[in-house]
Amino acid sequence: MNSAATDPMDGFDATIHAPNRLRICALLDTAGEAEFALLQRRLDVSASVLSKHVTVLMEAGYVEQRKAVRDTRQRVWLRLTRRGRETYQAHLAALRAIVGP
Repeated sequence: MNSAATDPMDGFDATIHAPNRLRICALLDTAGEAEFALLQRRLDVSASVLSKHVTVLMEAGYVEQRKAVRDTRQRVWLRLTRRGRETYQAHLAALRAIVGP
């Protein structure tokens, strides 16, 4: 039996696992796309803290941003990339495997 094939840590992703990044991915997975300010309010963090976490996720290829003008102000909208969604789902599966039924 190949234990590596059933290792619950296979899908574990340390980049996503950080609490705020995990919450960002969870919100984006549910919403599809969300405005930066909405994420900031939901996570109750400063813009700079959220920006740092989003930057890490973007550099990993997990999140992408779209800028658009709304109400005469430029807004930033975020969403998971296909890779980000797949990695997030694999991470959730790994967490479920680690903690058991």
